[in-house]
Amino acid sequence: MRQSDFFTKTSKIAPEGEEVINAKLLTRAGFIAKSSAGVYSLLPLGLRVLNRVNAVIREEMNAIGGEELLMPALIDKKYWEKSDRWKTEVVYRTGRGLEDGKAHDFEYGLGWTHEEVIASIARNFIQSYKDLPKAVYQIQTKFRAEVRSQGGLLRGREFVMKDLYSFHTDIADLNRYYDVAMKAYERIFKRLGLKTIVAEASGGAFTKEYTHEFQVINPAGEDTVHYCRTCGFAQNKEVFDATRHKNCRGTIEVARAIEVGNIFRLGTKFSEAFGLLYADEAGAKHPVVMGSYGIGPTRAMGAIVEEHHDERGILWPFTVAPFAAHLIYLSSPKPNVKTAADRAYASLQKVGVEVLYDDRKEASAGEKFADADLLGIPYRLVVSEKTVPKVEVKQRDAKDAKLMSDRELLKLVISNS
Repeated sequence: MRQSDFFTKTSKIAPEGEEVINAKLLTRAGFIAKSSAGVYSLLPLGLRVLNRVNAVIREEMNAIGGEELLMPALIDKKYWEKSDRWKTEVVYRTGRGLEDGKAHDFEYGLGWTHEEVIASIARNFIQSYKDLPKAVYQIQTKFRAEVRSQGGLLRGREFVMKDLYSFHTDIADLNRYYDVAMKAYERIFKRLGLKTIVAEASGGAFTKEYTHEFQVINPAGEDTVHYCRTCGFAQNKEVFDATRHKNCRGTIEVARAIEVGNIFRLGTKFSEAFGLLYADEAGAKHPVVMGSYGIGPTRAMGAIVEEHHDERGILWPFTVAPFAAHLIYLSSPKPNVKTAADRAYASLQKVGVEVLYDDRKEASAGEKFADADLLGIPYRLVVSEKTVPKVEVKQRDAKDAKLMSDRELLKLVISNS
């Protein structure tokens, strides 16, 4: 893509009212635009990153037997009432509207989670032990009436969520799949460039059992985690019990953290509420045992920026970067320089490397380099009078650059993209 065609532009000025790094850098670089507190538009660059995050999640969810679907964001009150969650504080509720030209009270809630809907759907397809186990997931926009929303993409009132739901005959099978999902989550966050710890936490409105949160230790986080580097013990402050760490001599540390994922053993709470039953081999009916597993792709995107940045801008990991390479042409009166830049651009595209080509005529060399640092694309490629017939190659987080031939450049970028 040519940078001269961009819908967005970068800004040198940090946005007013934003306190955290991810909101400042993503806004300045043109990845997101704030509409209101906790509500952001994902601009073309931001959507490219989100799509890459989601691609990693989809691969890992499909690998553990998840089937993707999409449920409605508008959920009738009757579903919430069956699980006794209609009056949950985070639910946005609709008011009066028109139907057939007459005013009516429409009572719906905007979905902040979908246990009720999926349990109702599953009744149509799960009747026997032969139908189990099953797992389905969605990647969808969610809504939560957050009182405080000042963390950029870390705490939104509207955000993207991946929620996986699993269905089982008994707790033993749920526990088996729970471990499978946990390992998949560990792979996902490693691929996204996020170092996580798994912390025990409260089940909140979902379950009375311990749940597990995937936490990134970072000062921008709103959670407080107690953890031990020696044995791997970790708990959210809300449930911290020092006696559960008594068999280790390691030191408990306390830190702020960003929760990027969580997994729950739901048990039979929602299946009982919705009459989701299966017949065993003898024909006896039992409630289906359920699990729920969530990841916030937009929150993960914000966490990646909090973890991967410097004083000049973002440093995207290869797996989620909007482009693999940022090709910069430094204007020259010599036609062979522009020809060399165009040739490099065409060569990269031909072999499937996604490249952003800064072909802007009005921008100075300093402006182009500053934008490249801000945007954070893994490789910066410079074509100028000084480099021709080669290309200057610099990795975003490296100090030094080196000259490469077109063949060397292609080999390097392809092997890392």
